[in-house]
Amino acid sequence: MVASLAFGTVGAMVTTRVPGNPIGPIFLGTGVVVGAGDLAFQYADRALFISDTWPGGATAAWLQNLGLPPSFGLLGLALLLFPYGQLPSRRWRAALYLAVTGIVLIVGGYSLRPGPLDDPFDNVTNPFGVGSFDLMDALTGFGWMLMAASVGLAALAMSIRLRRSNGLERQQLKWLALAAAIAGVAIVADAISYFADVHGIEQPRQVLLGLGFCVFPVAAGAAILRYRLYDIDVVINRALVYACLTATLAGAYAGSVLLLQLVLSPSSGLVVAASTLAVAALFQPARRRIQDAVDRRFYRRRYDARRTLENFGARLRNEVELDSLMDELLTVVAETMQPGQLSLWMRETAS
Repeated sequence: MVASLAFGTVGAMVTTRVPGNPIGPIFLGTGVVVGAGDLAFQYADRALFISDTWPGGATAAWLQNLGLPPSFGLLGLALLLFPYGQLPSRRWRAALYLAVTGIVLIVGGYSLRPGPLDDPFDNVTNPFGVGSFDLMDALTGFGWMLMAASVGLAALAMSIRLRRSNGLERQQLKWLALAAAIAGVAIVADAISYFADVHGIEQPRQVLLGLGFCVFPVAAGAAILRYRLYDIDVVINRALVYACLTATLAGAYAGSVLLLQLVLSPSSGLVVAASTLAVAALFQPARRRIQDAVDRRFYRRRYDARRTLENFGARLRNEVELDSLMDELLTVVAETMQPGQLSLWMRETAS
């Protein structure tokens, strides 16, 4: 539901404010498809498992099976056309055709495949199934391959655009790259937890995956509508810092718990209390060190500027010669701001 609202709302905003951009209708269509699929799922769940008086449960189960696949293909189209609604060049039309063909094959295969539907409605036989199960299943698998290829080509096109872009377009692409990274982490985490067969985390997995996809329309909408566009560097900086900080503190907490359990009783509440206090004491020093490391690695100019200002402040406390102070000030401004031209004007005071 949240993903449907996110795509639909951003799609409506882009459609009304930037009428010529096809990404607005694509997001709007994605929101409608995801919302309709979720509505059909809820109806089928109630009609088949809760209430015997609700009609059309099998049809709703069949319909919800078709809701999610097109959204992946539409997402690939949005990546391919971002930010101005145009392909990078004519040779990228193949990726466009792959996405459309993949959507058609998947929807056709799922809708006509005879036999039981997918989980959790595997006790329901497809009411519209025709032909051979193997043939329709092969069409569906081939469609997923084409769609995956189109999404991969769209990501490649976006990376090429990012490398060649500058100015406004570069800031817009940074927003979408951040969303792609967050969605990628959510997808990888979901896949790892699924194949690792970790029990009891089905709902957190679904929430994480849904929120990961919600970031896409929000970031794309902010980039296209240019809302707080130049804050992206701050957002990326904070995301890197707090992701590393979370991993560091989680590792420190787990390590301290294991170490203290070897010394104290494993069931002692003192283990948890001591580990919590150790992590709390580690928070600020770890955050400062990680922030410094991120700035030094990814924001070198900002890091160098800050160090230059710190050194200038230290020298300023001991400098009394006006000419030397003026030279120092001009040097610091030139190193930190890098202006095309620099001059210093000082007002004379009456003696």
